[in-house]
Amino acid sequence: MHGQQAIDSERVTAIQQALIRQHYLTGEPSSKWDSDTQAAMLKFQADQGWQTKITPDSRALIKLGLGPDHSGAINASNGASFNTIAGPSGEAAQSQGFVAASGVSH
Repeated sequence: MHGQQAIDSERVTAIQQALIRQHYLTGEPSSKWDSDTQAAMLKFQADQGWQTKITPDSRALIKLGLGPDHSGAINASNGASFNTIAGPSGEAAQSQGFVAASGVSH
């Protein structure tokens, strides 16, 4: 057999805590992927209008606040963004760039 066969008990606890916060599960986390937990996740997914054949659904985990952690990504710190370009700014700098790129000198 390949792939994940069971959900890790720590992950189950996190899912149960999130389902309890969202009022889909009651009591204390058991760390077991039991029938109550499965039913709560199934109901949560159905209430969102998502598929209910596979639980937990990745969208459900993300909505419960249990999605992937991207805080360690290279662009996650210091306000970095792929939408901005670092470099000279202003009309004079742009003109200098065109001149340099054209290969023509004054």
